[in-house]
Amino acid sequence: MRIINPHVHQAIESGAGLRLNLGSGLRPRPGFFGLDHVKLPTTDIVADLNEPLSELPDHCVSEIYTRHTLEHIRDLLPLMGELHRVCRPDARIEIIVPHFSNPFFYSDPTHVRAFGLYTFYYFADEADQPRRKVPAFYVPHRFQIDSVSIELMRRGRVRGPASFALEWWINRGIQQLDWYERSACWLFPAESVQYVLRPKKTAPLLPRVGMRGPGVEVSKENASAAFAA
Repeated sequence: MRIINPHVHQAIESGAGLRLNLGSGLRPRPGFFGLDHVKLPTTDIVADLNEPLSELPDHCVSEIYTRHTLEHIRDLLPLMGELHRVCRPDARIEIIVPHFSNPFFYSDPTHVRAFGLYTFYYFADEADQPRRKVPAFYVPHRFQIDSVSIELMRRGRVRGPASFALEWWINRGIQQLDWYERSACWLFPAESVQYVLRPKKTAPLLPRVGMRGPGVEVSKENASAAFAA
């Protein structure tokens, strides 16, 4: 791992919360530091997500966004442990990955896994899981799943009214999503599944007020909450 943008070091040293875009590629996300395996013009941190995030200290990240990246990660369980370590207790983690019914997923030789409705519930306490319970003893760290939603595939270049209606209906709740995976996903394949997670942990947070810059998020409200913790 190598930090190539000095603003990342400055943000860490200031106590500001980093906002990271994992697998940023050539499409930077406004307000986020880009992390990628390859050094690109938009890359702020070069890192292999199969390896520890050794340059990031504990509790230094306030938000993570990653789109169509985790399907390439061989060692997902250790990575989830690293994300839990570097994130603050109130950190928001948004993950968008291919659903297992996406037929295009299987064409890419660099893809190592597809994802389903319950994938990240394997990192949640049983009490935080929906009606269908899955094992949560593979790793010690825990996450709270704030939301899960599914985006259906387009048929050609457009999506018909039936697909829009079905997508709206299945995303109304976990029961509808569960029915979709069990009964309809091969008839109406999904493009992707989106999760919003938060780490379950406690840690002292002491950011400085007033820090600004790309990939940095600090406010008086954040600081007050941090000192209260």
